[in-house]
Amino acid sequence: MANYNLTVNGVSRTVDVDPKTPLLHVLRRNLGLTGSKQGCDNGVCGACTVVVNGKAVKSCVFPISKAADAVVVTVEGVAKGMVLHPIQRALIDSGAVQCGFCTPGIVMELYALFLENPDPGEAALVKALNKHLCRCTGYEAIMDGARFAVTYLAQGSAQP
Repeated sequence: MANYNLTVNGVSRTVDVDPKTPLLHVLRRNLGLTGSKQGCDNGVCGACTVVVNGKAVKSCVFPISKAADAVVVTVEGVAKGMVLHPIQRALIDSGAVQCGFCTPGIVMELYALFLENPDPGEAALVKALNKHLCRCTGYEAIMDGARFAVTYLAQGSAQP
């Protein structure tokens, strides 16, 4: 066991866990942040994606030891109170949130992409979303949502 300090959604947190504990388990079990989903447990499905120091990571295979002193943003941290982030609104508007299990990871993948590139082209959107599995939507609605998000953010709805 070891103590790890990190900032999660703007709040400084300290956890005492085994260094190999996946960040996903720390977020869900120790910090009560259940928005990030536990899907495959091997970094393939993308449901667990969070942003660490501005980069999208698969938290199910990201040990807490790598998150020491990091800034972590989860899906719970992107909305402003009850006002959805433009990425969340875009996915809803495109019908890309059927069961919702994969949605938090997709939101966070797009959030990280927009931090890096506020105006990504189609190829960048495809590359980012190819890291996520969804059984419900057939992916076109997700791509439409990503395109809507580009537009919403360009219109100044909010910054990632």
